[in-house]
Amino acid sequence: MDIEEYIASGILELYVAGSLSEKENQEVFEAIQQYPELLNEVLKIESAIIKLTAAGSPIDAKQLFTTIKSKLNLSNNDTKVVSLDKPKSNWIPYSGWAAAIILGGGLLWSITQNNNLKETIRVVENEKEFLEQKIEIANTDLSEAKNLLSILRDKNILSIPLGGQQVSPESYANVYWDKTNNSIYLDAQGLPEPPEGKVYQVWSLTLNPLTPTSLGTIDDFSEDDNKIFTITNTNESQAFGITLEPTGGSESPTLEQLYTLGTVSP
Repeated sequence: MDIEEYIASGILELYVAGSLSEKENQEVFEAIQQYPELLNEVLKIESAIIKLTAAGSPIDAKQLFTTIKSKLNLSNNDTKVVSLDKPKSNWIPYSGWAAAIILGGGLLWSITQNNNLKETIRVVENEKEFLEQKIEIANTDLSEAKNLLSILRDKNILSIPLGGQQVSPESYANVYWDKTNNSIYLDAQGLPEPPEGKVYQVWSLTLNPLTPTSLGTIDDFSEDDNKIFTITNTNESQAFGITLEPTGGSESPTLEQLYTLGTVSP
């Protein structure tokens, strides 16, 4: 872009006065954002209009009359009368004032329109960014779902159903144990939301003698929508259980709060 030629075209004055079409206004706005020289020129034009508005205001007639009297050394008692023809209306200051008002009004309108345009662009960009994030999350969830499905269908994966116990007979869960990578996939959809100050804790059990080993607590149970959790398990587990414990977990399971339990089939 030839900056000098663009400035000389007069389009910036029309932009400031609000006399451009919406498309032209957008084009000028984008050019101003790209070229600091154009922004500086717009600021100069706006400053000139503000000065013109101030300079075009009519002078107070009473103050002017007092100033003239003092220059002529006339007191308030002097009654000298000078015959004058009927004065012609001095329209020049008023026309300048009117023009300044029109330009000033156009400036205010243009500024308002520009602010509205900026706000619209900001909203559109935010909505676009939000949509892109949702698409990315959806794609990630789909990829994870496909990966999980392939894992659950693997013939080498052991499936261990965990049935509800006395404290919550309607509860249930499922453990999918992948011994090749020492992981279990816990489907805890059948557990109720834990009360405040409580968390579910997962246990690996050996039965003879009965020895529980903690596999950790499920701290993000409420935030997880699908309720499927990946947990490391390096134990030779013979059973799995889930208890409700205080936040932070317990060193040993609280059997009175045993929600689900299931044994590994031989």
